[in-house]
Amino acid sequence: MIEKLLEGIRILDFTNYLPGPYATQRLADLGAEVIKVEPVKGDPARHTGVKRDGTGVVYLANNHGKMSVSVDLKNEGDRDKIMRMVEGSDVIMESFRPGVMARFGLDYETVKLHKPDIIYCSLTGYGNHGRWSKLGSHDINYMALSGLLAQLKDKYGRPIQPSLTIADYFGSMAACEMVLALLWKKERSGLGGYHSISLTDVAASFMGTHLMIHQETGEQQGIKLLNGELISYGIYETKDGRFMALGALENKFWQNFCEAVDRKEWIGAHFSVRRESNPVSTDMKKLFAGRTFEEWTTFSQKVDCCLTPVLEVGELSSYPYFLENASIFHDVKGNVKVAMHSGSSNEFKPAPSVGEHTRRLLEEL
Repeated sequence: MIEKLLEGIRILDFTNYLPGPYATQRLADLGAEVIKVEPVKGDPARHTGVKRDGTGVVYLANNHGKMSVSVDLKNEGDRDKIMRMVEGSDVIMESFRPGVMARFGLDYETVKLHKPDIIYCSLTGYGNHGRWSKLGSHDINYMALSGLLAQLKDKYGRPIQPSLTIADYFGSMAACEMVLALLWKKERSGLGGYHSISLTDVAASFMGTHLMIHQETGEQQGIKLLNGELISYGIYETKDGRFMALGALENKFWQNFCEAVDRKEWIGAHFSVRRESNPVSTDMKKLFAGRTFEEWTTFSQKVDCCLTPVLEVGELSSYPYFLENASIFHDVKGNVKVAMHSGSSNEFKPAPSVGEHTRRLLEEL
């Protein structure tokens, strides 16, 4: 069981869909008490996409362990109740477009008059200022604008649309990082603070190494050693059409691999390129195609050579790594759940229904 490092911290969560809820869920898993402030009909993610028992799984997957208060922020009486909750809270996180919380009288400048040491974090697509801040946006836009999307290309050089909203998750973690930093500042100084997270800026911050390489060499795809050009670092297809990921950059791992497949003569070709003109490259391709996915998976657990199977999502909960670390598990209803930290499975609490805790929390006031 993980230690509840944030026990005693109360967070008011005004976020919807994915980036904000994922951020506050991570903080809840660290022990914080998260109160999700939802509209009367609930977070729109409840009603979007694939559903389980009538509730969207995007909501269920990113809001477990929280409490829910359902209010109408356009109603003055409800806003007064929320402001009284603010006075007993440590952190506010919101993900509306810039200016919306101000219209509700719940922006940082207003809130800090009632709670001077409040920590307040906004998640935005393009920040709080400038013409970009007023534009609608989603993960694919942040990835495109930041340069991340151009790093995911097929063999014809066309960007591939990923099935994971990468920029959303990066932004979520940056929001957690900022909240924890502000909590530490408050611990030392007694002062609260405000920060606005731009999901685009966070995504672009991952491009620092790529930018410097481009300035020096003109290369657009970052570190050549890591972009699939080496025979010792790349993805290989197996006999049954599955894939293995080989990351044997260090000499010892490459040597372990070559010796285990009885190809010691390949050791000197460690940093040669994957080209049809390279005989070791073509032989590597044939080698992987000569064994099944299961055979290579067994091999990867016996030989220390940085080799791992490319797992499909349905295989995660039965793979030995996740079983041993209890990081993916089944709850009492048999549903598969992902623990944010190893060993936290027995702390799992489901996502709340809309307004489930409204009466209880308002009675506390």
